[in-house]
Amino acid sequence: MRKWSSLPFKALVALAVTAPGTALASPLDRGPVADFLTIFRQQSIPKQLVQWRHPEYKAGTVVISTKERRLYYVLGGGQAIEYGVGVGREGFTWSGVKTVSRKREWPDWRPPAPMLKRRPDLPRYMAGGMENPLGARALYLGSSDYRIHGSNEPDTIGAAVSSGCIRMTNNDVIDLYTRVKVGTKVVVLR
Repeated sequence: MRKWSSLPFKALVALAVTAPGTALASPLDRGPVADFLTIFRQQSIPKQLVQWRHPEYKAGTVVISTKERRLYYVLGGGQAIEYGVGVGREGFTWSGVKTVSRKREWPDWRPPAPMLKRRPDLPRYMAGGMENPLGARALYLGSSDYRIHGSNEPDTIGAAVSSGCIRMTNNDVIDLYTRVKVGTKVVVLR
């Protein structure tokens, strides 16, 4: 009989999380271990502390400039945290004011009906995890189909490629998620 310590790590993970009759689920794909592993992924546009010269937006507000492809979390005192984001491609940009209506860690994804109409090849449901297009966290904006979410395609940050959602690296969306509360005001500018 093999000792537990002599089993490869992935085999231990598989033994720990596989129940009879279920598909293999890995803590490397979703949850705290996956959160930790995102630290080592490359970040195309690093977040930074910047001067904030827009007093009309108060501390705790999220301001997104789709033109700049940046998201700002206003700290107050003339400062904000600037994150790089991916935004809606041509024909899918929008602007307005929303509020964060709910927050989810490693959210499941169900493509909205309009997206399925454009892309019938998409799955109807995808469990949360590293391969899920919503990434590590999602902030839902009002009752709309739009979200601020992580991404399994970090190379799209800084580009106009989405169907209107605001994409962030998983590292950045995890950071923003800890700062933002349900009810936070989100201003999207073109």
